[in-house]
Amino acid sequence: MMITVVAALIQKEDKYLIAKRSTGDPNVLGKWEFPGGKVKPNEDEKKAIEREIKEEFELNIKAKAFLINNICEYPTKTVDLRLYECEYLSGKFNLHDHSEYIYVSKEEIQNYDLCPADIPLAKYIKNNM
Repeated sequence: MMITVVAALIQKEDKYLIAKRSTGDPNVLGKWEFPGGKVKPNEDEKKAIEREIKEEFELNIKAKAFLINNICEYPTKTVDLRLYECEYLSGKFNLHDHSEYIYVSKEEIQNYDLCPADIPLAKYIKNNM
């Protein structure tokens, strides 16, 4: 079964937001990711990423452009992870599904223990942003 998941690329100065999972799938627990979540049936992907970031961090963002996707097979599911460039609008961080967050440079991003699905996205950012 393929699950569509959207992720937000949120830039602040020359750094990008990643967050450490503290809930959910044991395969990604404690790993870093570009934040986001599952797209609901018949939901627009841009609306989904805006909703997920509001739910997970209490931040308001605007999804702008689709960048890249990666299909990743986990033991119990297959994920189509779709990265969107997003603009921060407002709100203060309040963590719900993550234990911490950090803004990192594109050169540092691959030094973190990323979720398997996020690794190709990090490489794309390093080489193209």
